Amino acid sequence: DLYYEIRISELNKTSPVALDFNPNVKAYIELYTIQRRKELATLIGLSQLYFPVFDEALDRNSLPLELKYLTIVESGLNPMAVSKSGAVGLWQFLITTSGMFDLTVNSYLDERRDPIKSTEAACRYLQYLYSTFHDWHLVLASYNGGPGETRKAIERSGGETNYWKIRPFLSEQA
Repeated sequence: DLYYEIRISELNKTSPVALDFNPNVKAYIELYTIQRRKELATLIGLSQLYFPVFDEALDRNSLPLELKYLTIVESGLNPMAVSKSGAVGLWQFLITTSGMFDLTVNSYLDERRDPIKSTEAACRYLQYLYSTFHDWHLVLASYNGGPGETRKAIERSGGETNYWKIRPFLSEQA
C-alpha cells in the first residue's frame, strides 16, 4: 500500500486531475495489475496506437492529458465496443449524445467508431462538463452517468461536491 500511496502522491504533483489513494483506488489497481494482467498487456499495446491521437486532441483543447485513460474504462480501447445501454466506440457515446456533438450515426455510417471524430466530440463533451462542475472528478462521474445524475447525487449528499463523498449516491456506472 505504501508503494502505491507514494507513487500516486508523486504523480499527483504533475497532474491537474487530483489523484487519490484509498481502498477503492487500490482495488482497481489490483484489478488491472493482478486479475486482468493479460488484458492490461493488450491495453498497453493498443495505447501505442490511440494515445497519440487522444493526446493531440486533448492538448489542442486545453484538457488534461490524463483524460485519455477514460477510454480504458469506457471501451477497453476498442472502437467497436458496444455497451449494454447502446453506447458505442472508444469514448462510448449514446446515439442521443452523439447528435449533440455532431457525430453522424445512420444505417451506413457511425462516427462514434471513428477514433478522430469521436475524440473531438469527447473533448467538447468534457469541456462542457468541466464548465458545469469545475472539478475533474465530477466530470469523470458525469461522463458516463450524465450531468443530471451527478447533480442529483450532490443534492442527495446534502450539497457535497467532493466525488468521494457523493460516490455512495451515484450509480455503479458513474
